[in-house]
Order: sequence, then C-alpha cells, then structure tokens
Amino acid sequence: MNTLPKAERLRIGVFGTANAGKSTFVNTLTRQQISIVSDVKGTTTDPVEKAVELPSIGACVIIDTAGYGDNGGHLSNMREERTERALSSTDIAIVIVSGSKEDNDFVKRLKRMKKKALYVVNAYNDVEKAKELLTKNALEYSVIDAANYKDVVSLFPKIASLIPEDFNASAIISHLVREGDVVMLVMPQDKEAPKKRLILPESSTIRELIDRRCITVAVNVDSVKDALKLVTPSLVVVDSQVMKTVSDIIPKDVRLTSFSALFARYKGDIDEFVKGAKAMDMLSENSHILIAEACSHSPLEEDIGTVKIPKLLRKRYGEGIDIDFASGVDFPKDIESYDLIIHCGACMFNRRFVLSRQERAKDAGVPMTNYGIAIAYLSGILDKIVY
Repeated sequence: MNTLPKAERLRIGVFGTANAGKSTFVNTLTRQQISIVSDVKGTTTDPVEKAVELPSIGACVIIDTAGYGDNGGHLSNMREERTERALSSTDIAIVIVSGSKEDNDFVKRLKRMKKKALYVVNAYNDVEKAKELLTKNALEYSVIDAANYKDVVSLFPKIASLIPEDFNASAIISHLVREGDVVMLVMPQDKEAPKKRLILPESSTIRELIDRRCITVAVNVDSVKDALKLVTPSLVVVDSQVMKTVSDIIPKDVRLTSFSALFARYKGDIDEFVKGAKAMDMLSENSHILIAEACSHSPLEEDIGTVKIPKLLRKRYGEGIDIDFASGVDFPKDIESYDLIIHCGACMFNRRFVLSRQERAKDAGVPMTNYGIAIAYLSGILDKIVY
C-alpha cells in the first residue's frame, strides 16, 4: 500500500464549465462514485479529492472541481473561488472543453500561466463547437466518452507525458549530505506535536537520510551537549524555535540548518524566501504583516505562528506592529496592503501551491519569507545556516 502523503503526490485537476462532464470523467477514471453526477448545474461545490494510483502515472490526487462560468450569484462566486484555489495547487490540468466563451477565457489563462494541460472533448457535448475553439487556440485535444473507461484509460500516456520536469526533482536534505555522514536532528516536541508521532518535516527528513545511508542521531535540545560527546556530526538540523540555542552549543565548523529552512527550499523558491527575510530591515512599528500557516489547528500558548514569531517581531520593531493571520487554504485576496508575508514550512501543501503564493506576492510587490528563514534572520544567524 502506497502511503505517500497527499502533499507529495502529483495533483491532477479536472476543470470545465458546469455539466461539461467533469464528475463523470473523475468517477470513470477512479472507477468509484467519487462525485455526485447530476444534470443540475452546480452539483459539485467544494473540490472533491481522491488519492489514487494510476498506471504509467503513479501516486496522484485527482481533483473534481466545481467548474467555472456559472454566473449564479453568491454561491457560484464561492464555487469559482474554490476552483481557483484548486488550480493553484494543480500540477496537471485536464480541461473538459464544451466550446463556451468561459472555456476560451480559461484556455487563454492556462496558456498565460504556462500550466501543463490536457484538453478533452466529451462526446456528449457540442463536439464541433469545442473542436473549433481548441483549433483556434492551436491546441491538441482528444475526443472521448467521459463515461467510457477505455476512452479515459487511453489518456493515461498523455497525462504521464505532461508530468512537470521539476516534479519531485528537489530533495529535502540529500543535497547537503553524503553516504556515511553523521547527521544530528534536534527535535523538541512542543505541546501541539502529535503524541507518540513525529511531525511530517521530521519524519520525511529521517526517511530521506535513511535512503541516503546516513547515520542519523535524533535528540532533544537538552541532550545536544551529551550527544556531541559521542558523535561528531557533519550537519545539525534543528527545530527553528531552538536554532539560536543550538547554534551557540555546536562547534563552529559544524554546519547548521532547520527543518523549516529545508522545507522552504523543498516546497518553494528559497532565494525569494531569503530575499523576503532581508526585506525585514525595512519594517517599522507601523508595518502590516501577514503570517500564513498551512495547518488548520487551534493554537496553544507555544504556537510558533501566532505567538512566538509575533513576539519576536514586536520585540524588534515595536508593540504597534499590525499582524494578521491566515490558516489552512485561506489566504487574503488582496495582499497589496502588507509589508511582509511570513509563511510556515508548508509541509501540508504541495510545491506548486507554495510557488503560486510566492508568485502572487511577487506580482503584488510584497516580500515573502518563511518561518525558519525569518527566525534565522531575526536571530542574526541566517548567514550561518545552510539549505
């Protein structure tokens, strides 16, 4: 059984206008009744996700979206927003084209975004109208019956050919180590950490180190000094909250990084995150900051995003600094008013989604950084860590 987390799987989004056959396509592809199929427009509201294994494609998540072009008031606007959100995290878009003006607008948008896409004409729609639109846009397409499994399976090789070259190309930590290296992981467990389990960044890092055949030593911050008497690590990885503490303990010639810094590179554009941290020099007590957390949870008194980072910011720039918070997939539409965005390590998001947020921030002229990079900068050790 493949236990690859959803955030690590290829994400394939199915898009199209209302009643184009998206849900039928998804149900046929997965051979399960994942989505409700109905002639009533707007049957699918929130995107429906299903983790599957597909021949020649591998582990992926299929997303049945609410669609676009439904001008039905407030509810339709909400459906469009959720479709937009699904598009942001999509690695490959499958577009069921029916030939409408909305299709034409969406096709042009995908081309502007340089999004990998497969265009499909459902035999139950107006085939000639759809083919005319796609031909006008110089796009290849396939005509299928969305309810026919053989027709849908015939698309698998084409989907596989669209897998982005950079998908899973980056590593969490392998680029920093060699076989046989001793790597010390300093992993304090705060009150929000799951009992008897490691958080995802820690477990994923350990998995990669095992595959790289490194000698991995896991300790709590209180055990670092004792562990250093037993082993000489070539690299120390810490929870970003104790980065400065551990930096003062380990020998100067031992390389240091944090789980959050590693995930900043793994999930997004690390150079932009570092640039965003350095923009913190421009902050003042009058600055407006957004702190974005991928996880949706009830924060406790030790929470890094809602408690510890704000405390560091107010200590450095003044108590009057204005801080907003966003969690889960919620993210403000208008971000131009912010002077800085600080994002979590995004272990629950896929790389495409994080890059789309970074792109939005860049387009809005707002610096964006990451928890670990920001803390390293505020602690004065950003130039000492590796990533």
